[in-house]
Amino acid sequence: MKRGILCSLILVLQMACLSAQEVKTYGFVERDSTLYLDVYRPASPRADKACVFTLFGGGFVTGERNNALQRTIGKMLSERGFTVVSIDYRLGLKDTVKMKEFKGIRGMQGMFQYCIDIAVEDCAAAIGWLCAHADELGIDTAKMVLTGNSAGAITVLQLDWCRANGLSQASALPSGWRPAAVVPYAGGIMSHGKPTWKTPPAPTMLMHGTKDKIVAYKKFPPLLSYSLYGAKKVHKQMTKQGYPCWIIRFEGIGHEVASWLPGSVDLFCAFVNQALAGRISELDATMKDTKLVPTRWTDMTVKDLYAR
Repeated sequence: MKRGILCSLILVLQMACLSAQEVKTYGFVERDSTLYLDVYRPASPRADKACVFTLFGGGFVTGERNNALQRTIGKMLSERGFTVVSIDYRLGLKDTVKMKEFKGIRGMQGMFQYCIDIAVEDCAAAIGWLCAHADELGIDTAKMVLTGNSAGAITVLQLDWCRANGLSQASALPSGWRPAAVVPYAGGIMSHGKPTWKTPPAPTMLMHGTKDKIVAYKKFPPLLSYSLYGAKKVHKQMTKQGYPCWIIRFEGIGHEVASWLPGSVDLFCAFVNQALAGRISELDATMKDTKLVPTRWTDMTVKDLYAR
């Protein structure tokens, strides 16, 4: 009897080891200090060696590559066979967290542009590093999906826009590289005038709450052409130029959508699998989910966020 119990215990431990999530950390670039990335290796990798590249949010003030949400995303997607990569990037507002420090609307625009630019540069450097180490990591760099939440969503969407327009912020990307898909959760594009693309963007699924006042659903500031254009405006511009994309609008929900990847993982995978298979489709949907409900984030504004 004891021997049977021991054998059963050993089998359970062996199964746990086989399914255990492997996470390794690597330095990918030197800035003022070393920036790191975490690689979540799946126990049973997808045959296509697809990789999901994810960026944390935090208003360019705070956040970590290994925070609770990022660990959850790494676990959920690696269990679905993806190699998942979560990176550091420089936080341009880390020491500028009070609204009064922006010095007017122009100062706010310039500061946000700076924050987004350096985050994009770090994101591009990380992708360059991953492409150089693809064989070691077991990934296909042509099947790399970019996703992020809030500031991370802005960064990945801006990166692909910079890439498509040949802008210097994306110059660290390998020549000819293009993401397989981009999925921003409450993201936008910072642009002088409505965003346009000189070359095709990656297949994109925009996830946004219609009441979001932190990363505006339409654009912020609303009356100026130099603005952060949210999902509604980005979708309109992509459609106008003939680039297919999905937009999922969460009616009456605010910035809660930024952390909703775990709650929408099946939808995320459905879109990503289509993109990886080379299928082109369009979707414009308003979605309700009983588990996604308004919280204090629904009414919170940019001013509230940075006045704390």
